[in-house]
Amino acid sequence: MTDNLQDKDQEFGREPAAMSVRGAAVWAMAAQYLSFAVQFATSVIISRFFLTPAEVGLFSIAMAAALVVSVLQDFGLARYISGLPVIDSHEVERCGSVAILFALAIAGTLAWASIPLGHFYKMAALAPVLQVIAVSYLFAPLSIVPLALMARAMQFRGHFVVNLSGAIAQGAVALGLAASGSSSFALAWATVASTLARGVTAQILRPTLPRRLRLDGVSGVLGFGARSTLLYLSGALGTRTPDLIVGKALGAFAVGLFSRAASLSDQFRMLISGAIGSVFYPAFARIRDRGDSLGPAYLRVCAGYSGVVWPGMAALALGSEPLIRALYGPAWAATAMPLTMIALTEILLVALPLHIDLPILAGKLNPLLARNLIDTAMSIGLLAIGCHWGITGAAASRLVYGLAWLLLYFGFMRRIIGFDVNALFVIYLRSAATTVAALAPLALGYVLWLPPSQMTFFGLALCSVTGAFTWLGALALVRHPALQEIIAIASHVPLPARLTARIRS
Repeated sequence: MTDNLQDKDQEFGREPAAMSVRGAAVWAMAAQYLSFAVQFATSVIISRFFLTPAEVGLFSIAMAAALVVSVLQDFGLARYISGLPVIDSHEVERCGSVAILFALAIAGTLAWASIPLGHFYKMAALAPVLQVIAVSYLFAPLSIVPLALMARAMQFRGHFVVNLSGAIAQGAVALGLAASGSSSFALAWATVASTLARGVTAQILRPTLPRRLRLDGVSGVLGFGARSTLLYLSGALGTRTPDLIVGKALGAFAVGLFSRAASLSDQFRMLISGAIGSVFYPAFARIRDRGDSLGPAYLRVCAGYSGVVWPGMAALALGSEPLIRALYGPAWAATAMPLTMIALTEILLVALPLHIDLPILAGKLNPLLARNLIDTAMSIGLLAIGCHWGITGAAASRLVYGLAWLLLYFGFMRRIIGFDVNALFVIYLRSAATTVAALAPLALGYVLWLPPSQMTFFGLALCSVTGAFTWLGALALVRHPALQEIIAIASHVPLPARLTARIRS
């Protein structure tokens, strides 16, 4: 990924970037790591001491339903704002007005749908939990536009503060209410607290609330959002409905196990690479505006994702049994198998990163939408079929879906971006080699020391740390491009930067 955006932007009408891509990635990753630490610790404590799988499952069903509807919350505003070559205060007010109106509509829709949904799932507590979650969407407009403006200007220090404040508020409220016996409501009110904290913090850093609702000249905003809405809705149905499908087919206990596996896998992936994804859209928008080819930059992104995410997710899959047993206790032991399959699926899904963002930037929304509809149909259909074989079948369906997804998007992304296929396969081979090197210590530990059913948390941690060193060695041995990016990003972190400078001097 090019790192000299600051020098060229003014030639093409954009305001100068506040920081380089790598500098932005450091701030984004710092927020992700700290937020993950808070959320992960909260989930472990709550699952181990306060809430049962059925209670977590009830919240998961309500949250999944909310997320399907809330796909309209952003209404494409983040991408719309980042993609504009120039933006003024009037356009900011229009975007803020649209965000407020959609927030009211979403909160009202969720409140209205809560009672019928409770009847559909035959869960009396589902309606009030969903009504609490609906309240959180009233505060979402406070952060949507400020975060989009900060991302546009590459001001990711602000993102750091906003995201961390939300994570801390969510963790504190969830633990406090769970300890007091609030059951699933603890997680619902924690969602409200997180959204409110993010919104207030974002407005302090970048005030954008319109003085009045401004709907004149919103055709550009609504036009972009309307063209994107079906895409977002289709994507939401594919990614948000698994908990709804598993909950209806297998019950609250099963969805509690499945959602915990999916959540842990998603958190782990976000910990490794998810934060820097928010950096790439505005960065690629700047490359597009300059008229440069996206192919070379995209290959570097693929190298970064596969070189880092593949070993991490493969290690999570291999260590799932001792990890679940150590973190959540015996009540959650059945989560290990779904976690293995879902983590392996993530390896396939990160092989082609930015599969939504770059087609939108390239103006290929209609063909993207067609593939996204097929994508959604595959996800829902395969999961519904898999549920006939219980939670094992549901988890296995994710692997089949991952393979089908890769075949669906590969040729499409190549035509849009124009990357070198041979160069990409070389990157994949190097990433696969480093993945094997990362797994070797844990695999040998199972064979020569303790099997998965007896592996202690200490043993798992020891093998994982050893695997990190063998992974780094393999990166250097195969000359993986990700190693250069890791070193470059580390040079933007104060402590490693100082150490590097001393070594060079």
